[in-house]
Amino acid sequence: MTKIAFLFPGQGSQHVLMGAELLTNGFEQFYADADQALAYPLSKLMLEGPEEELTLTYNAQPALLTTGVLAAKQLQRAGIQPQFTIGHSLGEYAAHVVSGVMSFEEALQIVHKRGTFMNEAVPAGLGAMAAILALDEQQLQDITTAVMAETGEVVQLANLNCPGQIVISGTKKAVEVACERAKEAGARRALPLNVSGPFHSELMKPAAEKLKAALDAVTLKEATIPVIANVTAKPVTNPSEIEALLVEQLSAPVQFEKSIRELLAQGVDTFIECGPGKVLSGLVKKVDRSVAIYNVSDEATLQKVVEASKEWAYE
Repeated sequence: MTKIAFLFPGQGSQHVLMGAELLTNGFEQFYADADQALAYPLSKLMLEGPEEELTLTYNAQPALLTTGVLAAKQLQRAGIQPQFTIGHSLGEYAAHVVSGVMSFEEALQIVHKRGTFMNEAVPAGLGAMAAILALDEQQLQDITTAVMAETGEVVQLANLNCPGQIVISGTKKAVEVACERAKEAGARRALPLNVSGPFHSELMKPAAEKLKAALDAVTLKEATIPVIANVTAKPVTNPSEIEALLVEQLSAPVQFEKSIRELLAQGVDTFIECGPGKVLSGLVKKVDRSVAIYNVSDEATLQKVVEASKEWAYE
């Protein structure tokens, strides 16, 4: 039997006009609803840019949430329902919307605040992130621990994405030193990421405290579809547990590879990335090439999945 997971990308996948072709089939008001929830014209940024303003953390996060939820709702309108949802970092909020934990409007307001809190936690230029390729987790953990002891500054494992790809996060100086040490230890590459802060490190703890207050103001519901949590790589449905994990997620590593392995263990054989780009699809392929992987970012890719679904077997 076909078992489906919807995947939602995180920050970095955004671009002007993303999702615009999905504003059909009664979803023409989707962007207007987002604008109303945020009380500012997010849709104008999404449709017209400029790109540099859309990329600002507090704009990119609600924009990506909007596009991911729009793609998922179009799939559900076509009769394609997931058995699990999962997001990468910010994408976890779209997963919770589709799983019924919070409304689209509530999630938009929370992620806009989340982006603002993250932006405020560490002034621009002081934090950094980098992707380390072809070095195993323990080697990189040993390197970051040593660099923290030597420099007195923060650098930690932030995203454990797939075999051979781990992202580190921390102060600019500590990340630079860790990158050099990683290359000396045999890493194939150490690539600085174009991000505005040291996400998923302990430097985000001030933002996490503010996020908790924002989440406390919302009544979360029991998930109707289990969500694989970034922090634990396990299914979660309980509202209290979900809130605690979303707060912890800001300063804890994203366990994406373990999350995909958990979905495989749960019998998922079809992964559909909802939103711009194919970053998560590529990560899933590196974990298991045998599964079916799709991306829905426009009308053509939506129709491709709808056509494929005619051959799927359901319980």
